[in-house]
Amino acid sequence: MGADCCGSAPAKSHAECVAELQGFIQKRIQLFEEYARRESDAVEAARAANEPITVTLPDGKEVPAVRGVTTPLDVANGLSKSLAKRVVVAKVDGAEWDLFRPLQAACGLQLLTFDDDLGKHTFWHSSAHVLGEALEACFGVRLTIGPALEEGFYYDCYLGEERTLGDAEKPILEKKIEQIMREKQRFERVVVSREEALAMFQENKFKVEIISSLKPDATISLYRCGPMVDLCTGPHLPNTGYLKAASVHSLSRAFWRADVNREPLQRVYGVTFPDKEGLKDYQRRMEEAKRRDHRNVGTQMELFFFDRLSPGSCFFLPNGARVYNTLVEFIREKYWEHEYEEVVTPNIYNMDLWKTSGHAEHYKENMFHFDIEKQEFGLKPMNCPGHCLMFAHRKRSYRELPIRLADFGVLHRNEFSGALTGLTRVRRFQQDDAHIFCREDQVKREVGDVLRMVGEVYGVFGLTYKLALSTRPATYLGSLEVWDRAEAALTGALNATGLPWELNPEDGAFYGPKIDITVFDALRRKFQCATVQLDFQLPIRFDLRYANGAGDAYERPVIVHRAILGSVERMFAILTEHFAGKWPLWLSPRQVMVVPISEASLGYAQDVRRRLRAAHLHADVDASDRKMQKKVREAQLEQYNYILVVGEEEKKAGLVNVRTRDNHVHGMHSLESVVDVLLQEKGLRSITSTFGEGEEAHSAAEAPPLQPAAAGLAAQPVANGGALPKGAAAKAAGAAAEGAGGEQGGVSDGVIAANGKPLAAADSCA
Repeated sequence: MGADCCGSAPAKSHAECVAELQGFIQKRIQLFEEYARRESDAVEAARAANEPITVTLPDGKEVPAVRGVTTPLDVANGLSKSLAKRVVVAKVDGAEWDLFRPLQAACGLQLLTFDDDLGKHTFWHSSAHVLGEALEACFGVRLTIGPALEEGFYYDCYLGEERTLGDAEKPILEKKIEQIMREKQRFERVVVSREEALAMFQENKFKVEIISSLKPDATISLYRCGPMVDLCTGPHLPNTGYLKAASVHSLSRAFWRADVNREPLQRVYGVTFPDKEGLKDYQRRMEEAKRRDHRNVGTQMELFFFDRLSPGSCFFLPNGARVYNTLVEFIREKYWEHEYEEVVTPNIYNMDLWKTSGHAEHYKENMFHFDIEKQEFGLKPMNCPGHCLMFAHRKRSYRELPIRLADFGVLHRNEFSGALTGLTRVRRFQQDDAHIFCREDQVKREVGDVLRMVGEVYGVFGLTYKLALSTRPATYLGSLEVWDRAEAALTGALNATGLPWELNPEDGAFYGPKIDITVFDALRRKFQCATVQLDFQLPIRFDLRYANGAGDAYERPVIVHRAILGSVERMFAILTEHFAGKWPLWLSPRQVMVVPISEASLGYAQDVRRRLRAAHLHADVDASDRKMQKKVREAQLEQYNYILVVGEEEKKAGLVNVRTRDNHVHGMHSLESVVDVLLQEKGLRSITSTFGEGEEAHSAAEAPPLQPAAAGLAAQPVANGGALPKGAAAKAAGAAAEGAGGEQGGVSDGVIAANGKPLAAADSCA
C-alpha cells in the first residue's frame, strides 16, 4: 500500500487528504494571525511615535515619510497614481523590499515594475504561492518548494507514492487561480523564530526538514495570501489582484531534494502576466520554442542521441560531430588570434589534488570517484587544478606572464539522473576552458581581451548579450586592498568595451570578483555561458608563485578563469534552438544537396558532389527515383543550405541550377563560380546567404557567372542581380588585399578558404 499525502501508511483517498489538510490549514491561519498581531502592534507603536524620516529616490528627490508606517507603495502613490499601479516591488538601500512593508529608517528607495528583472521575479514568486494555494485547495497536497524561474514558476508537491496529476487537472487549477486573482488576497509578512515555524508546519515533513536545517537562532519570515502560509524570504506583491492572466502549462515528475531515493513529487509549472497580451505573446513563443527544441531538431537532423546505458553522455552522430567540431575549431582560431596556448591534461587525478583545490571538501558529491590499488581517484569536473599543476611544475618568472592555458579536456560531473535534460544538463561534456595566470597589473588588459573575444564570438552567432560586474561578498578571501584593485581593473575593462553594464553588489565569489555574461537567443531567452572570474584562492592553495625580478622575491599570480562557449554541449543546444536547425553554411552539417533530374544525369551529379567535397563542403546526392520537385522539397525540409539541380543541359555546359532552402531561386551558374561563392560564405562565417534573395530562374545564356571573392567584389553583381552584402564584400576584399603580403588571409584564384589561407591547387584534393 502506498503512503498517503502526509507520508504515512496506509494510503488515504483524495477526499480524506483534503479533509485532513483543512484542519492543518485552520491551525496554520490561527498561528499566523497570532504572530501577525506583533507586526500590527509594532506599526501602531510607530504611528504613535510619528518619527519622521527622509526617503531618497534615484534622481535625488527627497520624500518625507514616517518610520515604521510609510511603505514604498505609499511613496509611489504620492508620486503618481499611474506609477503606483505599475510598481510591483522595491529596493531599499539595495535590499529587496515588499511594497507593503513599512520603511524602518531613512533610506534610498527604488520602485520597480514588471519590466525589471526583480519585478518579474517577484511577480512569479508571488504567483508560485497562488499556485500552492490552488494545489492545496483542489488536491490536498503537501507543498515542498515553489520558486520563480527565468520565465514563470513551479511548485513541487507530494500526493503520496501513487497519486499523480495529469493534463485533466490543469484546467481545475487554472480556474482556482483565476478565483484567487479575483479575490485580491493580500500578501502579509511576519517574522518568527525557528520554534514557532516548526509549530506551524509540524504536519508537513518537508517544511519541517527545511526549518530543521536552519540555525537554532535563525530568524524566519513567513508570507500569507488567503489560507496559504509559506516559508519565504520574499519579497511579494501587495495582493493577488496584480495577476491578470495565468496558465498552468505543464507537469512533470521530480524527487525531494532532487534525490531519486527520496519521495516522488509532482512538479506543476505555471506562468502569469499583468495583462492578457503578455500571456498570448508567451504562448506564441513557447509554441515556437517547442518547434525549435534541440532534442526534436537533433532527432530530425540526425545530430545526436542519448542511451540509457550511458545516461547524461551524448552520442554525437556524424552530422552532430560536424557542428561540434566546427565550434571547437572556431574557438581554436580565436585562441591563435588572442595568443592562447592549448594544452592536454589528464582526465583522472588522485583525490589528493582535489583536497588541495578544495573540491574534495565542497564538491565531492558532484564528482565520479573510485579506488585504484587502494588509492582514491576522481574524474575531473573542471580543468583549473590541472592547470595549476602545469604552472607549478617549474619555476616561473614575471617575464613569462601572462600565461594563457586553454583546454578542451573532457569533464564529468555527477548530476542526478532526474536533473539530466538533453544537452543542457549532462554528465560528460567539454568546455572551451582557459586559465590566465597573470600579474595583478595585467588583470585589466587580460580581462579586456577576454571581453573582446566574447564580442567576436557571439557576434558571429548573431547573439546579443549583457554584462554585469559582481563585487566583493560579505565573506571573502584576501585583503580589502587587493579586492578594491581587482574590482577597479574589471570596471576599467568593462568601461573600455563601450557597452552598457550592470552592477551586482556583493554577488562575487568569495575567492574573487567576476563578470557575468548573459546571452539572449532568437526567442529572447537568456542563458549564462561565458564567464570571467578572478581567483585569489587557488594560487594560495597550490602555492603558485613567480619571481618578480627583485632579487629572490616571489609573488603570487592572479588566475582569470574564463570560458566563451562554456559547455560546448550546452552551446550546441542553444545554437540549435537559436537557428531552429537552419544552420548557417559554415556550421551546417548539411551544406549542399545535389539533385539529378533523371538517372541519366546521376553521373554528373556525383561529379558535382566530388568537386564540392574537394573544396571541403559537405555535399550529398539524392539518387532516389522521386520526382525532382519532391527531391528539392525534401532537401529544403532537411535544411540543406543549397540545392543544386542538374540535368542534361547543365551537364553539357558544366553548370548547376542554384536554389536555397528558403526556396529562393538563383538560376544556372558555372559550378566553379558556385564553389567560389560558397567557400567565401563559409570563410566569412556569414549567418545569411551570400546569394541574397534571388529571383526566378534564368536560362544558362542569361545567367552571369558568379564573381570570385576578390578585391572590387562589392561593385559587381552576383547571380541574377542578388548582390553580396556590403559588409561581406568589404571583408572579402580586405582579406584579398591582406593576403598578398602575409599569413593573415589569402586569395588563390579568387577563393578564400575557411582558414583564411589561399586554396592552392594542392589543397583542392579531398
